[in-house]
Amino acid sequence: MFWSFLSDFYSSLLLTEDSKVYRYTLIPTSVILGLGGAPLWSAKCTYLTIAGTSYAEKAGKNAKDIINQYFGVFFLVFQSSGVWGNLISSLIFSQSSTKVEISEEDLACCGAYNCLADTTNTTDSAKPSHSLIYTLLGVYTASGVLAVLLIIIFLDQIKSDQAETEKEKLEIPSFWSTFLATFQHLKDKRQCLLIPLTMYSGFEQGFLSGDYTKAYVTCALGIQYVGYVMICFAAVNSLCSLLFGKISQFTGRKLLFALATVTNTACIIALLLWKPHPKQLAVFFVFPALWGLSDAVWQTQTNGLYGILFEKHKEAAFANCRLWESLGFVIAFGYSTKLQVYIKLYILLSVLVLSMVTYGAVECLEAKSSPGTPTATKKENGGPLTQETHM
Repeated sequence: MFWSFLSDFYSSLLLTEDSKVYRYTLIPTSVILGLGGAPLWSAKCTYLTIAGTSYAEKAGKNAKDIINQYFGVFFLVFQSSGVWGNLISSLIFSQSSTKVEISEEDLACCGAYNCLADTTNTTDSAKPSHSLIYTLLGVYTASGVLAVLLIIIFLDQIKSDQAETEKEKLEIPSFWSTFLATFQHLKDKRQCLLIPLTMYSGFEQGFLSGDYTKAYVTCALGIQYVGYVMICFAAVNSLCSLLFGKISQFTGRKLLFALATVTNTACIIALLLWKPHPKQLAVFFVFPALWGLSDAVWQTQTNGLYGILFEKHKEAAFANCRLWESLGFVIAFGYSTKLQVYIKLYILLSVLVLSMVTYGAVECLEAKSSPGTPTATKKENGGPLTQETHM
C-alpha cells in the first residue's frame, strides 16, 4: 500500500510551497524503502520457493507447478494492494474541505503543454491539510504494523537446516557470482537488443504514475482523484495479466506485443492532442485503463521472453531485466521536473519504436537459429521470477 501512497502523495506535495521540506523527507524515505525492499523481496522469493518445494515433495507433485501456484497467489494479493492503497488515500483526501475551483486559465496549463513551474493547483488552498496527511500516515503505519504481526504470529518459520538443504537442491548461486554473471550476460547479443524493451517498461510506468497523475489528473481534477485513477490502472492491469497469461499459449507473444504497441501508441498520440477538462471525467479513467492493458503485456510477456531465451542463465537474465527496467524508472523520474509533458511523450514514443525494432531483431535471430521450430509460448508465463517486475 505504501507504494500507492507515494505515487499520489509525492506527485502532489512536491508542487506546494513546502516542496523543499518534502524533498528532504520523501527522498531519504524512498532510499530507505528501496534498501529495505531488496532483502524483503529476496526473503519472500526464498520462502515461497522452499515452502512450495516442501509441499510438492509431500504431495508427490511437480515442484515447479506448486511454486508457480504459490507465486500466482502472492502476486494476486500484491497487485490488489494498488486498489486498496489508492482507495484508502482517495477516501481520506476526498474529506478535504479546501477544494478549489479551477479556472479556465488554470486548465490551460494542464495536459501535454503544461506550464512546468507555473503548474496550477499548487497553492496552499489545494494542499491537503496536515490532519489528513497525519491520518493517511497513521493508516499506512497501522497497516505495516499489522503486516509484521501477521508474519510473526501466523507464518511458520523455516528451519535453517531445511533452508540449507533446499538451497543445495536449488543450486542457488552466491551474490557475487550472480553479480558478475549479470554483466557477463551482456555479451549475449540478444540481451543487448532487449535493453530498450526492458527500459521502456520503466519509462511507461514512470510516466503514468508521475506525469499523468500530475499534469492531467491533479491539475484538472485535484489530488482526491489520483487514487481513483490509479485504482482503475491497477484493476485492469491485474485482470489483463491473468487473461494474457492464459491466452498467450494460443496467441503467441508477437500478437500480444503488437496489441500493447498499438494501444500505447494510440494513448500517447491522444495525450498529445487532448486538453483535460473536469467535464470529461470518464476520459481521465480511459487512459489508465488502456495503459494497464498494455502494461500487463509488457510485464508478463517481456519476462516470459527472458525466461525462454535465456533458460540456462535465468539468474543473470532476470537480474539484467530488473537492472534495465529500474534504470528506465530512474531516467523517467529524473527528467520529470525538467521537461514539459509533450517532450516526455515524444521520448516515450521514440523508446517504444526503438523497442519494437530491437525486439523484432531478437525474433529474427531466434527464427534463424531454430528454423522450422515453432516459437514456444506455453513457458512464457513460467517461473516465479517472471512476476518480479511489480515490485
